[in-house]
Amino acid sequence: MRITLQINDDLFARAKALAEEEGRTLDSLIEEGIALVLDKRDKPSRKKFTLPVSRSKGGTLPGVDLDNWASLEDLMEED
Repeated sequence: MRITLQINDDLFARAKALAEEEGRTLDSLIEEGIALVLDKRDKPSRKKFTLPVSRSKGGTLPGVDLDNWASLEDLMEED
């Protein structure tokens, strides 16, 4: 389809230079840009969520000392 667009001079110069640098037409660059914008808007945004807060009154398992790195490493290496 043939159309006429009014584009900011600086934006046009940058787009034309990029198309030339990539060895492609300005038309294909504009088509790609429009497709990217439309595809981005078509994708549903992620729903916000919050992580649940634990109400547990527990703690660590017996024998686990969080202040002793060597013992923690030993526990993690156990099979």
